[in-house]
Parts: sequence; C-alpha cells; structure tokens
Amino acid sequence: MKTKEKTIIIMTGILMSILMILIGFPKKNMSPQNVYQVYLDGTKIGLVDNKENLLNLINEEQQDIKSEYKVNQVYPPNGFDIEEYVTYDESVENAENIYKKIQEKGDFTIEGYLITITRPASENATEKVTSIAVVDEQIFKDAEYKFITTFVDEADYQKYITNTQEEIKTVGSFIKHMEFAEGITIKKAFISVKSKIFTDASELTQYLLYGTTTPQNTYTVKQGDTLASIAEESKLNVRELLIANPKYKTENAVLAIGDSLSNAVINPVLNLYEEVRMTEDVEQAYQKQTVTDNTLKSGEKKITQTGVTGLVRTTQELRVINGERSQETNLINSVTIRESIPEVTSVGPSYKVGFGSKSTGGYYNTGLNWIWPTKTPYVITTDYEYRWGSFHNAIDISGTGFGSPIYASRGGTVIEVNSSCANYGYLGSNCGMGYGNFIVIQHENNYYTIYAHITQDVKVSVGQQVSQGQLIASMGSSGSSTGTHLHFGFAVGSSYSSRTWYNPWSLFR
Repeated sequence: MKTKEKTIIIMTGILMSILMILIGFPKKNMSPQNVYQVYLDGTKIGLVDNKENLLNLINEEQQDIKSEYKVNQVYPPNGFDIEEYVTYDESVENAENIYKKIQEKGDFTIEGYLITITRPASENATEKVTSIAVVDEQIFKDAEYKFITTFVDEADYQKYITNTQEEIKTVGSFIKHMEFAEGITIKKAFISVKSKIFTDASELTQYLLYGTTTPQNTYTVKQGDTLASIAEESKLNVRELLIANPKYKTENAVLAIGDSLSNAVINPVLNLYEEVRMTEDVEQAYQKQTVTDNTLKSGEKKITQTGVTGLVRTTQELRVINGERSQETNLINSVTIRESIPEVTSVGPSYKVGFGSKSTGGYYNTGLNWIWPTKTPYVITTDYEYRWGSFHNAIDISGTGFGSPIYASRGGTVIEVNSSCANYGYLGSNCGMGYGNFIVIQHENNYYTIYAHITQDVKVSVGQQVSQGQLIASMGSSGSSTGTHLHFGFAVGSSYSSRTWYNPWSLFR
C-alpha cells in the first residue's frame, strides 16, 4: 500500500474517533422517550416519566390540607405547568424527587371560589379591590345574607326579595330598592393554601362587617345597664350598637347580666344602599317666648304657658347606608297632627336675663328665646349623639329642600363666614374643615350658633349685626356631607376659641 493511501486511512480513523468521542458511543436504547417537562413559575424543575404519578403523589401527601379545608383533592401550586416532551435524554427523575423540588419552591392549592369586590373610584377615594377566597360558594352567599340582615330586619328583607311588602297604611316603611355600592364577581379558582381561605360563614360575616377577622371589643352587661347606657359608654349611638348586635331588635330590648355585646365601630367591606319610603310621626320644636307682666314683682318670673311640641306625620324618601340613614331626606308629604304651643315665661318689670346654667345630658339653659333656623316641617337625620366613632355635637336638619332658607336663631354678630366650597360635597371632604360653607354668629353671654353645609349664596358678612329670624343662608350639601341638610350647633364659651358645644335642643326644650 502506498504511503499516501496509508496516511488517508490513518487520518480517517482519527477523525472517526474524534467524532465518536464528541457524539458519544451508541447507547443501548436509541429510541426516543415520551416524558414530561415540569415548570414552576416558568422555571424548569425537571423531567418526569409519569404525569399521573406526580399529581397523585402531590394529592396523597397533603392529608393535613384535606383535613383543614374538608376537601378530597389537593393540586399543584399556582404557576405549575407540565408539558409532554420527546427526548433521547436519560436524565429523567422519579415523581418523588420532582415532588420534593415543588414542595421546596411553591405552595399547594385547593379548588375553591375567588370573590372580587370592587368599590368604584369616587371624588374622595381611588378604586378599591378586595379579594376573598372561600372553599365553597355557599359560604359567601350565607355570609352575604347575614351581612344584609345585620342592617335590615330579616322579615322585612324576606318580604322585599319575595315582593310581598305591604303598602304603608298609617306609619311604617317600605323598601323601594336595595343594592351594594360595590361590584361583586364570583369565579372558580385554584387557591393557594398559604392565603386566607374562609371555611365558615360567621367568620366571613365578621370580616365583611369589620374588615378584619381579629376578635372585636366586647362589653359584659352589668346590673342597671341598658342599650342606651352601653352605647354611650362605648361611644356609639344606639342604632350602631343594634347593628353590631342584631339579636337585639329595639333600644328597649331586655338584657341579661353577663351577656356579651360587641361594641366596636363597624368598618364594612361592602356598602348596602337602601332606598326607603317612610311614613312617621315627627315632633316639631316649640318656641320659647318671654312677656312682661306688670303684676309680677320686679325681677320675678314664672312659666305661664307650658310648651307643647307639634306633631307632623311625614312621608319621606331617604337613603340608608349600612343601617344608617343619610343626612338628606326628601319630604313627599306632611300632615299636621298637633300644632305646637309655645312656652311662655312671664317676667316682672325690669327683669334682666343673667348667664345661663348647665344641666344634665349636654343641655344648657340660656334663659333666652330662640327660633327654629329652618322652615317647617323638618326631619332630624342625625341628633346630638355619637356617630361613626366620634361625637356629633350638633343636630342635622333636613326635609326642607336644597336652597331652602336658613334663619338666624337669635340676633347677634356674624364672626365667621366661609363660602369657598362647592354647593355639593362628599363624605370625607375637608373643605371648610369639613363644615363646607358655614356661618358662626356670636350672641349675648358668649353664646354661639353655627350654620353649616350651606350653599355659597351666603347673605351676611363678618362683622354684620343680624336680627332674630333674618335670612342668612340657603340649605346645601357642602363639605363632608351625604346630602342636603343643615348642621346646626350651639356653643358656650368665654371666647370663640374656647367654646364648649352643648345640645342645640337646649334652645327649644
């Protein structure tokens, strides 16, 4: 053989050897395999030859999860994916090894329902989205029912949903419409067991009412307690206390010593809106008058006519939000049942009114005559009481309509005016310190009255002297407000800056 031919053969052999080293020697099994590539959050975990073995192992190993949530099946984590794969690669792992890798990197899921509650954006808040996971859709439906019947009498709610409400014959109420302010969607989902999953309707009801599952403050009934006294001590009004404790139906409900009541302020996840038509008998304040009687001794006084409150049967349409009526009411009709009779005090000649005196219940006797600051008839939508966790140190008067006249309750000097706020505000607005447009009048003996949430059309200015009954403003809904009303307050103080608020009913009762 020639040298050239030998060289070619040798070189060919060397190249074949190198090629065999690079591609490997033939394997015993050169046929392709059908395996499964496992991913978690897009990252490869490994190859497994049997998909069902892996899924069964994941399910069988989670007995604690099955017991806790009372389910029969546990699933891989969210972000888990498995794809069939054809390969010659022999680096296929068994199901146990892949399971351990998944266990280290992720958390397992169960099949349940995801509730999405969306509160639309408003003037004072951005859109709010709350997600709630439940193991069974019925848990949410039961909690929703309990939530509604916390604010609405269950019998009334049943009549509403079955369209069997009766028309009002004398007094009473009729639910015209009811809805949640939020959008609610329910869909099936695989839910991570590391997230909060509700399994009990009562616990979910508490969350819907208070925005938390943390146990709320409670009060233990003692000898002599009433719902009114417990509400006062808890800085709630009675309606709010009844809402938090729906087993008690009225303010006069009988309490047992040792009973436990929830006395926390609710912070609902949902907002239940009701449009209600109501007919009720509303008291109207009587006026106080002073007349001179020369038959009396100088400086002597006595009540010669007892005041009697008027009574008007009103038909109103109003909005109720989570059991609390809004600050506005639309007066549809009114019938006078009893005219008010003024209280008349006869005084002797040269009688001078001195400084007033404090009395119980936030009242203050001024010894002066005051007139009602709005048209009649009217409705009190919020009294001098606790509301939403703080004290409302005035009365909210509604029912006379947007733009209706506001009068000075007594003559005095205008010491403060704000007219910079829009006529319509919203709950939570800080315009005018929350009062919106307002007027403050100083009266003798350092008495003060405030007229708030009025329109921009203010009729008086700072420093102006006004007389009793003078038109000073128009009713509005400016500042932090849920509807057209007048916030009417009464204060006493050696100076405006050190004033103390008292019950405005002091001026009329």
